[in-house]
Amino acid sequence: MAEKGIEYLKRKLTMKQSRVRLRYGFYDMKNHVDDIKGIIPDRLKWISASLGWCAKGVDTLANRIVFDGFDHDDFLLGDIYSNNNPDILCDDAVLSSLIGSCSFIYIGRDASGYPTMQVIDGSHATGEIDRVTNLLTEGYAVLEHDEYDKPVLEAYFRPYRTDYYRNGRLAPEMTMEHTAPYALLVPMIYRPDAMRPFGHSRISRCCMDTVKAAIRTMRRSEVSSEFYSFPQRYVLGLEDDAARIEGDDKVQAVMSAFLDFRKDSNGGHPTVGQFDQQSMAPFTEQLRTLAAVFAGETDLTLEDLGFSTGNPPSYDAIRASHENLRLTARKAQRTFGTGFLNAGYLAACVRDRQTYNRDTFRDIKPVWMPIFEPDAATLGVIGDAILKINQASEGFLGSRNIKSLTGLESDA
Repeated sequence: MAEKGIEYLKRKLTMKQSRVRLRYGFYDMKNHVDDIKGIIPDRLKWISASLGWCAKGVDTLANRIVFDGFDHDDFLLGDIYSNNNPDILCDDAVLSSLIGSCSFIYIGRDASGYPTMQVIDGSHATGEIDRVTNLLTEGYAVLEHDEYDKPVLEAYFRPYRTDYYRNGRLAPEMTMEHTAPYALLVPMIYRPDAMRPFGHSRISRCCMDTVKAAIRTMRRSEVSSEFYSFPQRYVLGLEDDAARIEGDDKVQAVMSAFLDFRKDSNGGHPTVGQFDQQSMAPFTEQLRTLAAVFAGETDLTLEDLGFSTGNPPSYDAIRASHENLRLTARKAQRTFGTGFLNAGYLAACVRDRQTYNRDTFRDIKPVWMPIFEPDAATLGVIGDAILKINQASEGFLGSRNIKSLTGLESDA
């Protein structure tokens, strides 16, 4: 397959960069929301609102996807990850992939020649993917940039070779030759398909539109609360030459518990009234409706988004209400497991200075912690089930299967 070159990959990254940064803006609650013209007065446009639903939707799934190493690890891939801070590396890769649909694990080499790993988000790396192996035939990444996001150190990844560019110029002294048959930039993809091999973001267009509508609702409710707190009053029957209330006096008149109006020369007196107090209920109901839409899109519940629906649920109730979330997490584990295995495979090639065939690693299986950790009561039920199964078929469930069910590891 002919290489397309670093300039092509730079243009490709520029095209995709804005989409990833947009979703990071929603995750960080720094997204811009346009107002409907004429709804909010100019003097109240300073009122702002933020909503963390997108961050909640991402974090709820990311916190349940915990990588726990490899099974049948004949090539000691676990040692490579153990030397590269797996608690940070793996969680960072999963979280970044859920936000931007794809992140990348960059494999380098330290002074001793041992492979190093670090995560690069989807707005600073891209490449050409092999649909069969989900590895890159060539890749490009920005490893360092200045305060203006201008690239300072770039890398162009190819099979058996990685070239580095500093300030736009090739740095031959940094060139890394290796024995891996693919680019040392491994994609970690969330929900890939035939149409979009680099996956889909957890923060979908529906999520973004719903959050925008919810923020507009919150801003309108905040503006309305100004009138809800101090209802508008009116006075009927004032003479034309009566002193008008202006400036600070108007505020004092609105907040005062006592208004002083004198009779006129004919003995008449003005009538003071108050407009009906505005209700906040429509805003609350609209926000709850939008929360239900967002919850349906992200497999969450209203309680996850801060709307109480009853007593605290049990473990079984939580698991039942999050059944779709469990299936989503299980699907994500399969695709992320392929990414972690691919990264370990290439790192093993670098460590051993040997070009391995990929099918040599086919028996190595990624292992995950349980998506829902059982409570004490559920552990008793699981223990009874394990006992009965092992009585029917001796040794059927061992320490490995028990850990995958409960997250508990034997001290023996």
